[in-house]
Amino acid sequence: MTDHACGPLAPCLVMLTPADGTGSAWTVAEADPRQPQILVTDQGLTRGDGLFETALAVPDDAGHLRVRKLEAHLQRLAGSAAALRLPVPGADDWRAAIETALRGFAAHARAAGSLDARGVVRLTATRGPEPAEERPGGASAWVLVSPAPAPDPELRDRGLDALLLNRGLDSRSAERAPWLLTEAKTLSYAINMAALRHAREQGADDVVFVSADGQLLEGPTSTMLLARRDRQGRRELVTPLRRQGILAGTSQAVVFAGAEAAGWRLGYGPLVPADLLGGQDARVEGVWLVSSVRGLMPVRSLRGEGVDIPQLPVDAELTATLEGYLRQDLPAGPHGSASG
Repeated sequence: MTDHACGPLAPCLVMLTPADGTGSAWTVAEADPRQPQILVTDQGLTRGDGLFETALAVPDDAGHLRVRKLEAHLQRLAGSAAALRLPVPGADDWRAAIETALRGFAAHARAAGSLDARGVVRLTATRGPEPAEERPGGASAWVLVSPAPAPDPELRDRGLDALLLNRGLDSRSAERAPWLLTEAKTLSYAINMAALRHAREQGADDVVFVSADGQLLEGPTSTMLLARRDRQGRRELVTPLRRQGILAGTSQAVVFAGAEAAGWRLGYGPLVPADLLGGQDARVEGVWLVSSVRGLMPVRSLRGEGVDIPQLPVDAELTATLEGYLRQDLPAGPHGSASG
């Protein structure tokens, strides 16, 4: 990676460009993140017509940066591209671009004296400049590796105060109207960001979306997990039903793989807010919002939409156990595509 492309602990950028004008082959080249790389007519900017993935790169035992859940992210990206009918680089092209960007980021981190730097790896693809017919090669695509934000152990120990917000769609909307793209990770995140701003204005830390017919869905940037134990002492890990129109969670899938290997029972909803209170047949042991960069964040309270749960259990040991499953990074297997 050349000196101009990224400085110490600064973003490193790699652009992917169609090699032959058809989009069947792509070239990978480093670029300067401080210089313009995307046209103002790009449909990712003008229409939000594109997709992205965000992953976390951490040092392995040998000190080399490795992307957690890489194959799960690439699989989800391919699914999003299919939903958008968007021509994007193949998995091998993405891997080559990621490796190039990670090498540059790691080299400059070492030069800055940071031997344990973590990186946020963002893969982005758009439909390209308008009009699309002028660019038969397909999408604009790039990989950006940036320094990962420092963890917030105080917030993790305390737990999140979350606000329930109505998404305005019922749990069958995705089946009736697949063009809503609720199961694709698109660039159109304005609603998600507006929800988070609204929650923080109300004194909350995060959001859990609920469908118009009262079923729990997901966070704006996270997947929900619920741990409970039945009368026989058996532990179960549950996530909302995928076919309700929520994004497949790569972190949830890997946590499920680790939990299954450890003997947990697994479930895919449907869930309603009352399930977070437990009952005669099962005791709730914890609720989390999980994402690639933040990891598992326990939820300590939930309010909104006629629900008020002032105190959910926050168990640091159980959170650490589930984080351990995430770090194991086992193949997601059926949990990466299960729909419940």
